Amino acid sequence: MTPSPRAQPVVLNLDPRGVASLDFNRPQVGNAYDEAMIAGLIGALDELSRQQQARVLLLRGVGKHFQAGADLAWTRAVSARSGAENLRASAATAAAVDRLNRLPIASLALVQGACFGGGTGIIAACDVVLAADNAVFSIAEVRWGLTAAIILPQLSAAVGVRALRRYALTGERFDAEEARRIGLVHAVVPLADLTAAGERMIAQLLGSAPLASADTKALLVAGAQEGFAGRSDALIASHARQRQSPEAREGLAAFAEKRAARWRR
Repeated sequence: MTPSPRAQPVVLNLDPRGVASLDFNRPQVGNAYDEAMIAGLIGALDELSRQQQARVLLLRGVGKHFQAGADLAWTRAVSARSGAENLRASAATAAAVDRLNRLPIASLALVQGACFGGGTGIIAACDVVLAADNAVFSIAEVRWGLTAAIILPQLSAAVGVRALRRYALTGERFDAEEARRIGLVHAVVPLADLTAAGERMIAQLLGSAPLASADTKALLVAGAQEGFAGRSDALIASHARQRQSPEAREGLAAFAEKRAARWRR
């Protein structure tokens, strides 16, 4: 349960208290996700679901940033593949976020630095989120001609449709206090205090009855998702289709070439 941190994009460890630490481990690209990280996240969550001693999941990002969304170089490569392969990539991403959302133990994310795109979906799927005062957020997909389709259910449950309509359409960046105001994070602390604040929250979560907590979480997740019931296939299809669109080609090219995108109707 302790893979080599140098070799693995996702590192999972379980301590004697039953606290599982899941670290995103691609600091050289701000922990941006690619196919290997998605597979690692799914594998880690599946392993946790089988670990009866696990009580709390702690998510962290190695280095300066929590999770900077999709690796756009990888996204661009996937967009050039077949439609079926794009569907598989989107389905895997959706599965990772859904597994996290439904994980039968409490989850806590500690966010520092960048939390963009899919990173916001990850924290929206967590039960408790603490942000450092240097954290910066963006639901940035539209900036690159993409959509955040598969994380919209979690984001909508976290921040509500009104705030989501603004930030998912503008792609603008916002700070930790604004993330707290709209409900994406629960508290903001100085960066130097983030680990200690996490430990205090873990103590609170460990003080709750495991079975009662699991049942409470399942009921809350089911209730929050009723508005998107039966729409997962449509969300995945939209996410995959847009990745192969002319807009995505232009947006990803603009990112790679470090220029503003030239949008056309």
